[in-house]
Amino acid sequence: MDRLFLDANVLFSAAYRAKAGLLALWRLRNATLCTSRYAIEEARVNLTEPAQLERLERLSEPLALFEASLEQPPAGIALPAKDLPILLAAIAAHATHLITGDIRHFGPYFGKRIKGILIVPPGDYVRNLAKNQ
Repeated sequence: MDRLFLDANVLFSAAYRAKAGLLALWRLRNATLCTSRYAIEEARVNLTEPAQLERLERLSEPLALFEASLEQPPAGIALPAKDLPILLAAIAAHATHLITGDIRHFGPYFGKRIKGILIVPPGDYVRNLAKNQ
C-alpha cells in the first residue's frame, strides 16, 4: 500500500475548486494519505473563499499528520527553507511518495527517490497507477 505525502500545493488545488481533479487522490483505496500541519497551514493562507477553506478542512480530516523531524536534509538536496519542512515531514511519515505540483523547487527531483520517497506530480502518480492496474 502506498503512503502518499501531500504537499501544500496539492491541498490548495484540491480545495480551490469543488470538482478539482485532484480529489481522485482521496478516493484511492490502496493508499494512505498524509501531510503536515505546516502544509495545511500553507494551503490555508493562500485560499480566500469561505467555501475553499471549508473544503480544505473537510479534506484534511482523514489525513494522517506528521511533522518535520529535526534531522538535516539528505546531502545534495537543494530546497528553499520553506520547502524543507515538507520533505522532512514526508521522511518522518515514511512516505512512499511525495505528491507535489511544485515544479520550481521539487521539479529537479521528479521521478527520483530521496530517502526512499519517490517525488512525483499528482498527475504522474494517478496515470502510473491506472497504467499498472
